[in-house]
Amino acid sequence: MNIMKMMKQAADVQQRMGRVQEELAGRTVTFTSGGGMVTATARGDLSIARIEIKPEVVDPDDVEMLEDLVTAAVDGALKAARDLAAEEMRKVTDGLGLPPGMKMPFQG
Repeated sequence: MNIMKMMKQAADVQQRMGRVQEELAGRTVTFTSGGGMVTATARGDLSIARIEIKPEVVDPDDVEMLEDLVTAAVDGALKAARDLAAEEMRKVTDGLGLPPGMKMPFQG
């Protein structure tokens, strides 16, 4: 493979990755904890879009449980968003012919 072809391919991949990152910001994933008592929605760019808490889970005498449920919901939503982003980026880098074992930073 000549160097000019490799440079063009790298530029194309970079452009596609930029488009995918923009698209990911508009996509969301959700995760619930506590049997649906707390729901976290994350965007594909790893920002939190929304936290929903059912009123019946709010107990002033057990704030720690609510904190745990929120933490679990946010952690799950962010993991789902990371998985979504990694899958979309993998689609962009397929066909690059990377050596076995070499991964892009987002591939974990």
